Amino acid sequence: MLMHVSGKLSLILLTLTFSFVFPPTSNSLFCPLVAWSRHPERDFGQDGRDGTNGRAGRRGRDGENRTIFVDGSPINLELSGGDGGDGNDGKRGEDGDCSRQPRKVDYDLKAADGGDGGNGGNGGDGGDGGSLTVYYTNREDLKQIYVRSLGGRRGRSGRGAYGGDGCDCDDRSWEIETCEKSDNGDEDCETERFECEEGEEGDDGRDGQDGKDGSMGTLTLINRTEALPPDKPTATVTLPQLQNGAIALSVNQWQTRSSATALLAPNSIIANQYREFVGRLERSFELVWNADRAITDFYNQPISLSLKSDQRIDVSLPKEVWFDGTMSQQGDVTKFVVTNALLEREATQLTRADFAGNRSELTFSVVDLAGKSDLLDTQFWLKYRTANSGDRFRRFYNYRTRYEGIIPAELVTRHNNRYTLEIGKLPIQAEYLRPGVAIEIELVATRSFAGNSAQQEMNWRGEIR
Repeated sequence: MLMHVSGKLSLILLTLTFSFVFPPTSNSLFCPLVAWSRHPERDFGQDGRDGTNGRAGRRGRDGENRTIFVDGSPINLELSGGDGGDGNDGKRGEDGDCSRQPRKVDYDLKAADGGDGGNGGNGGDGGDGGSLTVYYTNREDLKQIYVRSLGGRRGRSGRGAYGGDGCDCDDRSWEIETCEKSDNGDEDCETERFECEEGEEGDDGRDGQDGKDGSMGTLTLINRTEALPPDKPTATVTLPQLQNGAIALSVNQWQTRSSATALLAPNSIIANQYREFVGRLERSFELVWNADRAITDFYNQPISLSLKSDQRIDVSLPKEVWFDGTMSQQGDVTKFVVTNALLEREATQLTRADFAGNRSELTFSVVDLAGKSDLLDTQFWLKYRTANSGDRFRRFYNYRTRYEGIIPAELVTRHNNRYTLEIGKLPIQAEYLRPGVAIEIELVATRSFAGNSAQQEMNWRGEIR
């Protein structure tokens, strides 16, 4: 009887047999079996298009800024900012295009989805109220000024739109039977079940954000009859430009006070805090060039000046120039007297000139190509290394350090721009100073001037003659 069981029953028995053979904790066989049982899925219909986002509202215009000189005559000013525009609503997502569902197909189906709804546009910000600057001589004349300087109202946000509807399935599920004959002539049949997944609704769009209200305008009071010169708190000039005279810097000084509307005509609308001019700080910078060298040698080098709140001028000198001079304050003038100057790069233009002698008379000479050795303090550091005698026939010498340290000043002789270093008088064993010894020299020169310093490294290999 079991020989004639249908193909479907045979598959059930086969599955049960596998269930008893393998322990339930083993997933290696069952995962593939589940995957093999899935049907391919195909879409039908067409997804709905997403709705468009709403346009953002425009920003309100700012109120007009005004400067007036008052003489006691009534003045009426409208300086309010404009309102921000409202954001537009988003557009609804389209419904899915639901074509006829295919019938009795041997695969699963997925109906079309609806489109997402568009987001609402943000509201525009309100425009700021205009600022008012008033020049006056009689404080009572301020009572003749009526001003409205409201900030514009914020625009409202647009609303997000609904998503479109997805398509429904006419048939949620169906079965298809397939039969085939076995080797013994019996007909084995199997029934498979297929499903249709309905389309999803599109997501609803987000609401936009409201704009911000504009700020009220501000009041500035200046007790004088002439227009206030603008600030000039900083300046950058080249050294030659300073020969033309002192550089003037200035800063207008203000105090912040409250109750602006109490000073103006009744019912005026403006921000509560206002600024009032209290004075003008003026200082100047002067360069006095007493150096022998021409100032035009430093033609493109800038000096930056900045007037600080403590009434002093901060001077930023170019790093590329080393100055020897004094800075002093004489009344309202900051004065810089330069007695000497050189370019930073001129401190590092040493080059090897000579290597001569042997034993205690061994010397190493360098020359200053910039010719500034009379201005610079120079200190030399030396690493003196020699090759082993057995390395003579090798392609590369194996050097060992015989001395490392500062060369004492008494062993350095300067003649104009030439320095002679008496290496033979350093504490180096005599056998490393004799003729025929291959040497390697690493020389570092530290050169200083008026609190500035720079280092230059030189390397040389040769043989004592």
